[in-house]
Amino acid sequence: MNLLLLQPDEVAADGTATLRDRRLAHAKEVLRVQAGDTLRVGVRAGYCGAAVVRSLTKDALVLEVTLSDEPPPRPGVDLLLAIPRPKALKRVIPAIASLGIDRLVLINAARVEKSYFDAKVLTAETLDALIDLGLEQAKDTIPPRIEVHERFRPFVEDELDAWAPKDALRLVPHPTAAERAHAMPADRRLVIAIGPDGGWVPFEVDLLTRHGFTPVSLGPRVLRGEVAVPAVIAALRPTLLMRP
Repeated sequence: MNLLLLQPDEVAADGTATLRDRRLAHAKEVLRVQAGDTLRVGVRAGYCGAAVVRSLTKDALVLEVTLSDEPPPRPGVDLLLAIPRPKALKRVIPAIASLGIDRLVLINAARVEKSYFDAKVLTAETLDALIDLGLEQAKDTIPPRIEVHERFRPFVEDELDAWAPKDALRLVPHPTAAERAHAMPADRRLVIAIGPDGGWVPFEVDLLTRHGFTPVSLGPRVLRGEVAVPAVIAALRPTLLMRP
């Protein structure tokens, strides 16, 4: 945990925050903080800053919070992702939050099992907890906005244009694409469509292409979702991701 993430309603009017959950345990057992120590903090969907430990007991951590810093710059990426296996999704969601993805659509595909959409990981409570883990790791506070769509073709044909910014560059990573993926201009927003572990089927690639997506390749290997997401973002937005 590189940033102690606070919920907006946890910061009182006097600037203090009292924690009693896993963050208390982390502060005691991992960070080994003491009264007077300073921690890096942030408020979810808000500013970052510092907090001085006012008191620490077995039951509560009391912080005096000062918020003055903007969260890290955004890479300007929205993601259309064929929903992966539930266990993999538990790894993908924190990664997406850490990478600064702004919007995520989890969508069906020919090589996706329908049962994935009934997984407990898709509950709002579980998704929020996984997002928080990713934000804490990246010292960020801005959560991705997540939507779930169980029908691929209707979303692409009827909803995609309203969801994706009109001036965005649309890319679909695919091993057989003729064009290799490369760094894109930092001022151009990206919408990236990443397929399931077995890849998009030809019909899906064709439909995405007909709706403005350009196929690009990272090479001949077919990557699992949890590997493909950071690999694609690193290839297309290397400069922003390397900023301090």
